[in-house]
Amino acid sequence: MRSATFRPWQRAGRRGGLAAATAVLTTLVVAAAATAREGAWREPRAAEGPVWTGAWGAAVQRPVEGSEDWGTNWSRQGFADQSVRQVVRVATGGSTLRIRLSHAYGTTPLRITAAVVGRSAGDAQVWPGTARKLTFGGSPGTTVAPGREIVSDAGALSTSPLEKVTVTLYFADRTGPATFHRFTTATSYRASGRHLTDADGGAFTASTNAWYFLSGVEVSGPPSPRRGTVVAFGDSLVDGTGAPPGADTRFTDKLAERLAADRRPLDVVNAGISGNRLLNDSPCYGDKATDRFRRDVLDRPGVRTVIVGLGGNDLAAPELDDPCMGSAPVVTAHQIISAHKDLIRAAHARGIKAVGATILPMKGALFPAYSERGERTRNAVNRWIRTSGAYDSVLDVDRALANPADPALPRPGYVHPDGVHPNEAGSHAIASAMNLDAL
Repeated sequence: MRSATFRPWQRAGRRGGLAAATAVLTTLVVAAAATAREGAWREPRAAEGPVWTGAWGAAVQRPVEGSEDWGTNWSRQGFADQSVRQVVRVATGGSTLRIRLSHAYGTTPLRITAAVVGRSAGDAQVWPGTARKLTFGGSPGTTVAPGREIVSDAGALSTSPLEKVTVTLYFADRTGPATFHRFTTATSYRASGRHLTDADGGAFTASTNAWYFLSGVEVSGPPSPRRGTVVAFGDSLVDGTGAPPGADTRFTDKLAERLAADRRPLDVVNAGISGNRLLNDSPCYGDKATDRFRRDVLDRPGVRTVIVGLGGNDLAAPELDDPCMGSAPVVTAHQIISAHKDLIRAAHARGIKAVGATILPMKGALFPAYSERGERTRNAVNRWIRTSGAYDSVLDVDRALANPADPALPRPGYVHPDGVHPNEAGSHAIASAMNLDAL
């Protein structure tokens, strides 16, 4: 979604439209369903040996230029003889740690010279003595082929629930355009030359709000049928548009805090992309959700549950004048519901629970996202999510945020100044509405 009037919050509102269901996901569903009964979720059994789960994650996108609305980024220019330090918060702790790097949108081989992890001491600083060198197949560096991703060897850094860690990558050679995640609530830092183990962070003089190549941080822990990863898969609601930088106030952050306080060994991975849609690609807002579901959900380690929060951009796109959105057809409730069903089947075929998140109230948007036609479709989709039984459980975002006096509007105290996206109070309300036993 986009606001042309409230410029300070423009980046909080890009949304999108919808097209026909994809054959790619259908093929995936059919193939996976051959080995698992459709609609069935199976309680995981404890594995032998340490279990890897996704303690942090991000959904990656194609390189795109920065803008006044979204800020600058380094994705198009890439890196050469530079160190990039990225700060992330893990959900649960573990005895060892590894990272996942994506070159999904690269066109030439990516050479990663070296990588180091450590405990964050704030901003670009690392706690002295905590830096740990990572290896890839026993080597300090690695080369990633275009369109592929790679996972490092386990690193000797133990972590505690909800702590922040740094991941520092050094690129001696030119990377070319960088696969990245465009909008973040964290800050990434860049330094000229090799500064992998610098503790004070003084060399890291440039910064942006984006993540580069880093798509996952994974931790190992003892085997347990209760251990696993919850992936929140969606658009700007999930991605955290409206959340202040560095504050960890997205609803997924609040959910991770609830789980940690209840001593439940469940990680939360945020796989949201602001502006993302179910069935239409966008030059700036990521591949359509039905195409990226396998990479961003199914192929992560230890996934137990997926929360699907999509559809709002599909309704808003026809109302927006946003060239970055690409094709923006009017969509029907039937089309949106069919796409949801495809995602549910793909999850169930892998033994993953599927939780449906209703579409949030949109009438209060202070940019052209709302229409009476779209509101009728939103109500129909939400009614299906709540009552069809297709999802294993429901996270009722709509009711958590709705104004009791007019349910098409959000509670004024629960939204960002763009009139749609939740503020910290709204994110808390959404996380509180999730039944933890359903995860």
